[in-house]
Amino acid sequence: MSAPNILVVDDEVDIRSLVQEILEDEDYQVRAAADANGARQALRERRPDLILLDIWMPDTDGIGLLKEWSEGGGLPCPVVMISGHGNIESAVEATRLGAYDFLEKPLSLAKLLLVVERALEADRLARENRGLRAESDGLVDPVGRSAVMAELRSQARRIASHHTWVLISGEAGSGKRNFARYLHEHSPRREGPFVEVAAGSLAGSSTAAPELFGSERDGRVSYGRLEQANLGTLFIDEVADLDMGAQVRLLSALTGQKFHRLGGEEPVAVDVRVLAATRTDLEAEVREGRFREDLYYHLNVVPLRIPPLREHPEDIPELLDFYLERFIAREKLPRRRFSEAAVARLRGYPWPGNVRELKNLVQRLLILGEGEEISAGEVDAALGAGTGTAPDARAMPFDQPLREAREDFERMYLQHQLREAGGSVGELAKLAGMERTHLYRKLKALGIDPHDF
Repeated sequence: MSAPNILVVDDEVDIRSLVQEILEDEDYQVRAAADANGARQALRERRPDLILLDIWMPDTDGIGLLKEWSEGGGLPCPVVMISGHGNIESAVEATRLGAYDFLEKPLSLAKLLLVVERALEADRLARENRGLRAESDGLVDPVGRSAVMAELRSQARRIASHHTWVLISGEAGSGKRNFARYLHEHSPRREGPFVEVAAGSLAGSSTAAPELFGSERDGRVSYGRLEQANLGTLFIDEVADLDMGAQVRLLSALTGQKFHRLGGEEPVAVDVRVLAATRTDLEAEVREGRFREDLYYHLNVVPLRIPPLREHPEDIPELLDFYLERFIAREKLPRRRFSEAAVARLRGYPWPGNVRELKNLVQRLLILGEGEEISAGEVDAALGAGTGTAPDARAMPFDQPLREAREDFERMYLQHQLREAGGSVGELAKLAGMERTHLYRKLKALGIDPHDF
């Protein structure tokens, strides 16, 4: 992995040069700027991992620049303030605006190096925690002792050691996202970021451009998912949902390893490994003209197929135990166990929703069930309830205020249509006659996760 990139912003040339020299001796990559305009230009050229920012400068002072960044979408990275005129008010204001720490001149070089090291480590841990929260509904490592899963993990580890792009295919709920994280964690890029983007949420070039590529406006820079993934991994979920405009621009960026932000004039260089997931037959999409052939062949350098759960039913008992223990520990749910008859029943079930359906079933049985043992009859009843049917008049919320009743109906309607669409938001948009970006907002507002279907 490349060394962290540090931006030093100070109008005193001696201080600027000394700090740069010291940090470079510690094997950091260092860039320098003499004023706010130079700092803005440096941020346009590349997102740093840490900024050392002087408070007193000839144009915009450090506090003003910090405020500008915090109001423009958040600080780009940890910021350590430096001042020869330090006071409590400045320190408090800098901290309120998100600065990591505050150093006074004359600088103690030992303290400078310690603060830099701690700031970078704190940022790394924060990114790891965000990643852990993001994957809290997934598995830490793919569970299963079957020959199918053992071979799949071995194949994934071999693929992970290379920098090639990977196309991960499989049915909804089979664990594509989890294997993407597994690949990242076993790769040389494991210390870098793992950034996920749902392709279906990028419908329309006006949405895709700033989300993926960032933007520049009025001197302010917003970093998109590509830059956030620099020196790490970009995971594109359900890549078939990308529209043609986004496909063209993404292919250009990823093959050339550079792109232009929306509104930007200078190209931005990135070093990103791409993992893409799909439940769709991309070859068929290419034949139908809905997916670019050149992008398909770039993504499909190394294919990784995740088998549906029905192809390795011998892993079901271990998955049941895993999720039982997980929900009991995390949600403080009462301890229960599956009877032998219940396990046998579940081993014979076809699992159209795969591992995600199994996880949801375990959670439902722990929340709604009673007694220490989960019987086969209880499993049958839960499976029947989980399949869902179209709502009828008897299920309609007639005794509620109109606004709440409308929300309940929309929730039932969209859940039913998601089942009909097999969890595909693109298909749901066609069935519901809605634009995909608006549909994603509606699903989020109603608390509906398409992955559950």
